[in-house]
Amino acid sequence: MMRKVESQFGEGPLQQKLSTGDLHFLSDAEVSKGGGGTGPSPHEYLGAALAACTSMTLKMYASRKAMSLENAIVIVDIERVDDVEKFTRDIQLIGNLSAEEKDRLIEIANKCPIHKALAGQIQIKTQLVN
Repeated sequence: MMRKVESQFGEGPLQQKLSTGDLHFLSDAEVSKGGGGTGPSPHEYLGAALAACTSMTLKMYASRKAMSLENAIVIVDIERVDDVEKFTRDIQLIGNLSAEEKDRLIEIANKCPIHKALAGQIQIKTQLVN
């Protein structure tokens, strides 16, 4: 089961202190957007989730299939166009891979759990707790 993530006010105008289990990290807005620039923005974390999940999924699959994948560099950019979040994911596969292996790895990238969550139906239940 996934650990819950907690957010609460941090230092400065918009910084948030995040924690999950024993891990602690920050989120903030860029200085140009009224924040302190002390951590990735929520949208950057969303992009990071997709990038990390893609890379992990490729590493696990390539390892299981004994492919010579030395690294998978994944860059995600998100922009909002006409009320639609548009994700651009660039993947660089490094290693001695055939064209067929590269094609298969790109198919596998589209099956990573975060890709499936973002592309599928999402429900958010918001509740006030005491």
